Amino acid sequence: MIVLVTRVGVATGSRAVAAALACAASEPDRAALLIDLDPGRAARSTLVATAGARALEERVAAHLPDAALASRGCSCGLTLSPDPEALDTVAAALPLARESAAIVHLPPPLLRPLLAEPRIRPTGAVLRADLDDGRSLTALAVRDLIDLDLRAAVVKRPLGWLAARAAQLGALPEPPSVIRRAWTVVNHG
Repeated sequence: MIVLVTRVGVATGSRAVAAALACAASEPDRAALLIDLDPGRAARSTLVATAGARALEERVAAHLPDAALASRGCSCGLTLSPDPEALDTVAAALPLARESAAIVHLPPPLLRPLLAEPRIRPTGAVLRADLDDGRSLTALAVRDLIDLDLRAAVVKRPLGWLAARAAQLGALPEPPSVIRRAWTVVNHG
């Protein structure tokens, strides 16, 4: 399962939503792969990571030795620069997640190129959108995603500070209800 996460307009908090989805998709022995294509500094590994996260980090490192990897809590993160060439690395990394989920966090300008890449076949997308300012744009984006046979969910508010920070550390024990609902939509339809 491959889930795309991006923002609509000026909405904030999509990185935390992506991290929370990775936490929701992870199990102790099977970590989700969180690929971050949005600009920012690369995450570093934490002292505490599940066996599944460490195993996934080792598997990805064996195939992509120059990759910026970090096992963090229950997930494994891969940070890439937000350019079209990064799509080759994304396509190479996705099969390494195998029986787990891959969450791809990306800036809005990379959404269309990623959807057009035949080696990357996402199953769903989650949009972080402020509906007060971007209701029309969000509706158009959701319609386009559904037309591509993708399951789509919208997260209308950013996560709280504590939940966002815990998710980014891979240590969100119980995802907020908005994340559980989004995960259910993109995972089960």
